[in-house]
Amino acid sequence: MKVKLVGFLVAVSIIACPLLYIFVGPALDASQLETLKILCFIAAGSALYCFIVGELTGNNSQMDKLWSLLPIAYTWVIAARGGMSPRLVVMAVLATLWGIRLTFNFARKGAYRLKFWEGEEDYRWSVLRAKKEFQPHWKWMLFNLFFISIYQNALVLMTTFPALVLSGVDKPFGWMDCVAAALMLGFILYETLADEQQWAFQSTKWKLLGEGKKLEDLPAPYNLGFNTTGLWSRSRHPNYFAEQGTWCSFYLFSVAGGIGIFNWSIIGALLLIVLFLGSSSFAEEISSAKYPEYARYRQEVSRYFPGKKCSISVRS
Repeated sequence: MKVKLVGFLVAVSIIACPLLYIFVGPALDASQLETLKILCFIAAGSALYCFIVGELTGNNSQMDKLWSLLPIAYTWVIAARGGMSPRLVVMAVLATLWGIRLTFNFARKGAYRLKFWEGEEDYRWSVLRAKKEFQPHWKWMLFNLFFISIYQNALVLMTTFPALVLSGVDKPFGWMDCVAAALMLGFILYETLADEQQWAFQSTKWKLLGEGKKLEDLPAPYNLGFNTTGLWSRSRHPNYFAEQGTWCSFYLFSVAGGIGIFNWSIIGALLLIVLFLGSSSFAEEISSAKYPEYARYRQEVSRYFPGKKCSISVRS
């Protein structure tokens, strides 16, 4: 991810969120502010843990491991303090399903250990650490503090703001809530399918490579090195597409609850979209350097939204 983009994300977060709160609303009442205070304490503790443990162990995937767990905790805290209204309970259940899926997908990659600070690190962090922009180490330490630890924890908290603004709302659960729930569940299932297809492809590819074969000698489409089958044949990042759709659907609950078509709780979903733009670009930078055909794949296939099918998926 480009350093300039990181600065842009932080600036937008610092400026946009309070401006939206002031000029768009709604204002939080005393009970909601107390709930927010509790959530901020959890987020601050998580940020402190991620920074210290990341520095001590050299494993910067501490936040990656918490990313799928924190929204579950946040939404259930909000639901409990909001009187366990049907809308908040549905939102918390959906956030839990989302978290279970993501935790499972990360766990099977070896990310979790009994000693929680251990486990496999996301490969992108080591690539990023090696860049000249983060040399010497104190530059990476600042990046770890402000972006990996503080910013990402703040972002995860902000994605659950639609539930926060709905705590205390008396409007009955209605048809728009059903639409939001159906969309969110649909995106969770879509992302699950994308993950399964990617896991199956990569598992087979690495099994074949483990037998001593070279990448170019593998059968199609494994000889490409990257997945061009299933959902991945029509979208370069179907998992990212579904992830963004999941939290945009989560925001729709605030509209269904009568908060307004546009309200400040949308900030989490918007910043997540910007984050994935940078994250996907960085991942593609790595893939383009490793696999010769990836440039053509980028030209033919949409980044997120399913579109034209890849023509190189059956290369022999």
